[in-house]
Amino acid sequence: MQTSNLIISLLVMSAVAFLLGYQRSLGFARDLGGVRNLHSLPSYYGMRVALWCGLPSALLLFSCLAFEETIISNMLLAGIPDEIRPNSVAEYNLLMNKIENLASGALSVEDVKPALIDASAALVYLRDMSQRLVTGLALLVAGGGGLWSWWRMSAQLRARQQVEKVLKGFLLFCASLAIFTTLGILLSVVFESVRFFQQVPITEFFFGLDWSPQTAIRADQVGGSGSFGAVPLFLGTLLISFIAMTVAVPAGLMSAIYLAEYAGSKVRSLAKPTLEILAGVPTVVYGYFAALTVAPFIRDTGTSMGLSVTSESALAAGLVMGIMIIPFISSLADDVINAVPQTMRDGSLALGATHSETIKQVIIPAALPGIVGGILLAVSRAIGETMIVVMAAGLAANLTINPLDTVTTVTVQIVTLLVGDQEFDSAKTLSAFALGLMLFLVTLGLNFIALRVVKKYREQYE
Repeated sequence: MQTSNLIISLLVMSAVAFLLGYQRSLGFARDLGGVRNLHSLPSYYGMRVALWCGLPSALLLFSCLAFEETIISNMLLAGIPDEIRPNSVAEYNLLMNKIENLASGALSVEDVKPALIDASAALVYLRDMSQRLVTGLALLVAGGGGLWSWWRMSAQLRARQQVEKVLKGFLLFCASLAIFTTLGILLSVVFESVRFFQQVPITEFFFGLDWSPQTAIRADQVGGSGSFGAVPLFLGTLLISFIAMTVAVPAGLMSAIYLAEYAGSKVRSLAKPTLEILAGVPTVVYGYFAALTVAPFIRDTGTSMGLSVTSESALAAGLVMGIMIIPFISSLADDVINAVPQTMRDGSLALGATHSETIKQVIIPAALPGIVGGILLAVSRAIGETMIVVMAAGLAANLTINPLDTVTTVTVQIVTLLVGDQEFDSAKTLSAFALGLMLFLVTLGLNFIALRVVKKYREQYE
């Protein structure tokens, strides 16, 4: 049975187990004079039976799926003759890919060693047997677990406590999974960054003024030694992000204030969804708009004024990125402003303040922590944007603060470095992880600053 069909079968069995447990609990209730005489509600009894039916079988299924390929690969490798046995990881991957292609029919058996043909046949056989075994065990465990749980039911069974304990453990597992995933991402980036700094001095990376990571990744290639000064990348990222925030913060905040404090219900119901449509536009569409409309307009306007403007400029990318970010700030700021208690508005107006004075001196300071959070989200969005920069600002790592020049950002270089034929032993490829680590540290710093601001103003206005 295919894995998808097996999962559907387990879900159906769990649903049937829930109904059986639910009906039996109702039978207990009828014998005792009502549901109030049961220890738990009937739904908890049914859920307990369903959990015993579905949870052990699901754990078994995912455990088998996690280790199935490794076990099959080791069994295949044990039967391969010594003369074609791989001696490195690369040879092992190549051999397994060849066997996989033979088994699927994508590779012809002509001029192929008989040992590999036998291995491909063995692979098909082992996978079929594994699928049959996993299906049988999963269904057996599901049926056995559900039947045992149903048989052990009683009116005084603490079903609610058991079900809630399982659900609490599941929630704890989800929370731990998110934490460990974040930790794994961080460690993977840190380890590769350490390998990069073993090849390139950290001072050159942080203080170097020239970024040219072109290096030879094989002995038979011609390439330079590479130059890994990341200052132009950091400066380009900050320049484009600054231009974007200069556009997005005033426009987003002012639109939020208007929608929350001045606009009528009809205008708000029309303007807010229309503004948030911008958040659903793909970034590649913004990139086309920047490259085909905004960048030529800025170039032609600058040329008519006697300025030297490149066809791809930081100003074009920053302006369009700012337009893209407006809905993030506007929507969050609008929600935060609406969350300010009406009593604060009424108190200010009762003391003789005008509407605009109330907004400036009461509502905005009270909503400032949420507004800072929205701006932080927008900054992170600007720093991580790639497509608009590629299409409107270019790939040249120029050390400049002139918004009319071509610049590039950290994220664009990460994408560029990891495209194509790469080896993860070269400084060129490993530099992408060092750049990623710097982005992580910058985001961490922004979060720290935002938390300090939020803490300060919460102490003042609570």
